Amino acid sequence: MKQLWLGLIVVLALFLSACSNENSPPDVNALVYKKAKPLSDFTLNDQHGELVTKQQFVGQWNLVFLGYTSCPDICPLTLAKLNVVYKNLKADYPLQIWFLSVDPNRDTSAKRKQYIDYFNPDFLAVSGEHKHLFPVVRELGLIYAISDSSESEYAVDHSASVAMVDQSGALRAIFKPEFKQGSVPLINATQLTEEFTKIANYYRN
Repeated sequence: MKQLWLGLIVVLALFLSACSNENSPPDVNALVYKKAKPLSDFTLNDQHGELVTKQQFVGQWNLVFLGYTSCPDICPLTLAKLNVVYKNLKADYPLQIWFLSVDPNRDTSAKRKQYIDYFNPDFLAVSGEHKHLFPVVRELGLIYAISDSSESEYAVDHSASVAMVDQSGALRAIFKPEFKQGSVPLINATQLTEEFTKIANYYRN
């Protein structure tokens, strides 16, 4: 009888351990919000001049990256990496990549279209006036800043992270770039793909 009880305890412990592992949050380097942060509605425009609202997030997974078309390094390199991520994931997950331009004065819809088509015409290249842009960026946990210079050529400081918005239109996670000495901060496409899969599977609606 004693051996029977010991056997039952071992089986129960293994069962509970399996359940615990199954329900544990994904072990990733990304910043994952245990409770997704709902985003407020917004009004921006895509590269075709069409209106874009929060509704465009709903019903699919979304990866959002800030940038501008005159960016010399981080933006084109990150978009190239996001194109790899998109191709790796699109067969298994409904996914939209967003390039959110934070330089609306120079980045017209036509310029954004020409720019994003080089990487992938299926991506959204969205922008709008700063009064509409900034609240969206802030809620995504990202940041940007533009100097008050009157020069026609200027740089825009912006996050190199990528925000993950879930199928309900809420912020789910932020993928941070790698910082290597002598290199610009960039996401790791392989790591992002793997971590996206873990997060999406765990929080699948």
